[in-house]
Amino acid sequence: MANCRALRECTDQMILIQKMHMKERGFDDIGYNFLVGGDGTVYEGRGWGVIGAHTKGNNHDSLGVALMGNFNNDTPCTEALSSIKQLLRSGVSLGYLHPEFILLGHRDLGNTQCPGEKLYASLPHLRNLT
Repeated sequence: MANCRALRECTDQMILIQKMHMKERGFDDIGYNFLVGGDGTVYEGRGWGVIGAHTKGNNHDSLGVALMGNFNNDTPCTEALSSIKQLLRSGVSLGYLHPEFILLGHRDLGNTQCPGEKLYASLPHLRNLT
């Protein structure tokens, strides 16, 4: 997934991801519940309360949030991490996430480098919602 930093660029990336999920993977729509652009904009994929198609075998009890970009070398920006934290807070306050949810990276559940070294290193900071 390519990095994006501006609304138009991130919107175009979102459309490419949706097309790939539908045409190549045969999904009804984008697989993630939410995506976050490099500018911090949150995009609704399947949304709250809908089973995603993001981590085979673990979709029934999880929420799929993707940060658009490749974070093996690039560090996720503060705006994007802040948006993810706010999204998780909203999920708790709306009752879609348990207050003591477990935050995992895709690599914790499958043989992948996702979400990349730099983003994976940020996950502990996202667990603290205060």
